[in-house]
Amino acid sequence: MFELTVKSEFEAAHQINGYKGKCQRLHGHNWSVEAVVIGDKLDELGMLVDFKMLKQELNKVLDELDHRYLNELAMFKTKNPTAENLAQYVFDKLSESEIFSNSKLKAIKVYESPKSCVTYTNQ
Repeated sequence: MFELTVKSEFEAAHQINGYKGKCQRLHGHNWSVEAVVIGDKLDELGMLVDFKMLKQELNKVLDELDHRYLNELAMFKTKNPTAENLAQYVFDKLSESEIFSNSKLKAIKVYESPKSCVTYTNQ
């Protein structure tokens, strides 16, 4: 079994409604996102997924979030844009990509700081 990871970044602001503390106030993060893909069948070039194509697909999803106030986006109208909810959203959107013919999206890892992250899988 092979496992590969690509990493990308975006910047966005949010607030956690109902939170008792500083995160209730409007603030921003330099978010980092890792996409982890698994599979055991390589293509004719010996690749599971082309890193470049995977990063392009990840960036398509992150471009929707970049330099935005996340609370205003449709997907976060009924739930807080926490790192957890962001990870699930990115996973669901990236899973729709057609690049996973020989592989499967295993996880999305969202860092809201270099020392704090969440991992989402649908397993």
